[in-house]
Amino acid sequence: MKGYINIPESFKCKGCKLCGSAPIISLAEHGLYQLKCPNNDSHYQTNPGEIDIDDWNIHNTQLYDHDYDLKMISEG
Repeated sequence: MKGYINIPESFKCKGCKLCGSAPIISLAEHGLYQLKCPNNDSHYQTNPGEIDIDDWNIHNTQLYDHDYDLKMISEG
């Protein structure tokens, strides 16, 4: 057994914003599950419990490509 579950393509999940990998569902402590990056445990992980795809998508969205984009908007 692999120890994780791949998320079906019918669910819209963004890739990890640090490495681009598709998230997996992994078993966390106390028999709970979480979404996480398969490549690195230091990348964003949802809290153990309910499988929260919305939380994953929110935390793996880049609002601005560069800091100067944000600066231009705030000075605007």
